[in-house]
Amino acid sequence: MSESTDNVWLAKSQPAPQARVRLFCFPYAGGSSLTFRRWPEALSPEVEVCPVQLPGRGSRMSEPPLKAVHDIVEAFLPVMARRLDKPFAFFGHSMGGAIAFELSRRLRSDCGVEPLRLFISGRRAPHLAPNGPVIYDLPEPEFKEELRRLNGTPAELLEHPEMMEILVPLLRADISVSQTYRCDSRLSLTCPMTIYGGLEDAHDEPAGLAAWREHTLGPFELKMFAGDHFFINTAQPQLLDALRVALNGV
Repeated sequence: MSESTDNVWLAKSQPAPQARVRLFCFPYAGGSSLTFRRWPEALSPEVEVCPVQLPGRGSRMSEPPLKAVHDIVEAFLPVMARRLDKPFAFFGHSMGGAIAFELSRRLRSDCGVEPLRLFISGRRAPHLAPNGPVIYDLPEPEFKEELRRLNGTPAELLEHPEMMEILVPLLRADISVSQTYRCDSRLSLTCPMTIYGGLEDAHDEPAGLAAWREHTLGPFELKMFAGDHFFINTAQPQLLDALRVALNGV
């Protein structure tokens, strides 16, 4: 049963027995394991890329999406606990950054282990007040307008009523995950932390990204890329180059 559960969460992972480190990747709101489909070929053969497939998307479309960071971490923790036989790192963008961070804290408190390095992308520090309006519970017309403004949903999808009927519940749940997360800052990490941001991101400004420094006692790095909140896509070659260099050093 546990192997079956693991395959659901890690359906797109490609086992790499020769790898020395696993990189678990957590997507942004509305994203899926496909967000990371090109990463294995771009990173070192010594890195086993493990994209995490959350409920409500891809092969898990029939499952209801989870609506809180703590619910996702609680559900994924047993899967992660069976993957502690090899050193690991976490990468999470936006919503995924909150998941990666909280999972790191739970592993430290419950299992006494931490990632070799925690990569958080496109998300301001969790002790800061949300930057921007709360939108996950807006009426549908206003919600769709906010999606358009955020520039993360392709325009052709926004104009496709049938697709939006499927996507809106997932996007509401994911944005709820992102906007309702609050961090109890009493438990700091000790692992190295690297924060990535977009220079044109209006919501996650450099000062908000730099504030992650308060959440680890280990080495800290902040690196900015050209692009807005979705620089993870538009500046992907540069981001993957930076990840490759960082992972070669762990």
